Amino acid sequence: MRSEQEMMDMLLDFALNDERIRLATLEGSRTNKNIPPDNFQDYDISYFVTDMESFTESDWWLEIFGNRIMMQKPEDMELFPPELGNWCSYIILFEDGNKVDLTLIPINEVEDYFAESDGLVEVLLDKDTFITNKVTPNDRQYWIKKPTAREFDDCCNEFWMVSTYVVKGLARKEILFAIDHLNEIVRPNLLRMMAWHIASQQGYSFSIGKNYKFMKRYISNKEWEELMTTYSVNGYQQMWKSLFTCYALFRKYSKAVSESLGYKYPDYDEGITKYTESIYSSLK
Repeated sequence: MRSEQEMMDMLLDFALNDERIRLATLEGSRTNKNIPPDNFQDYDISYFVTDMESFTESDWWLEIFGNRIMMQKPEDMELFPPELGNWCSYIILFEDGNKVDLTLIPINEVEDYFAESDGLVEVLLDKDTFITNKVTPNDRQYWIKKPTAREFDDCCNEFWMVSTYVVKGLARKEILFAIDHLNEIVRPNLLRMMAWHIASQQGYSFSIGKNYKFMKRYISNKEWEELMTTYSVNGYQQMWKSLFTCYALFRKYSKAVSESLGYKYPDYDEGITKYTESIYSSLK
């Protein structure tokens, strides 16, 4: 595998030697000092160019970066509509294991780019001194935000209401329906509530990572093991167990957040729990 220095030198040299590229930036985890570096981090690179068409009319120019296992061009897909407007991106996995997410941006959209940036940006090259203010990468946008009373109640409402869809799926023997609602809505709201609880104890000045990937750092081994059991969905009985564990964990953390922030704890917890238990008992 090519080293980080080799990859960065290659990507920057290409930009330096191509007159069409006037500005180059690095984004994402490689700019974030709070993320431990490893070989799986993407190289999120943006080139700001004067002539988009000369790049997009053919992919031959990408060969200089190395042999590819696979490339995805989101702006050239039909099943998944593009979302970047005039921008064009190339997600490339190379044979040596390195992965580059390269985006081409029209040079006249520099202001839009920085206005929409998440803060994790490092300027690598600025041939025309477009950037006059110092740009310092930070992950502040991803810090856990203190919920309002309405946001707290909305999270509780969504968790408990959608849990009834899991119940319905299990009662009807439609396990894929049940799994989808547990995985896509119920558990994510449990994780959201857990993050709020952690921040209420440690302050709202840090990120818990994309997809809550650093959650384990902030909870006990017992709590982690309980959370992991909710990912067991291989069969109806295990699904019921996972759902009831989600109930117990959500109740625990939402009550703690409610007490910490002085928010009213919703009374529908009791009603939904009784409803679920009655359906479960009727199926035995």
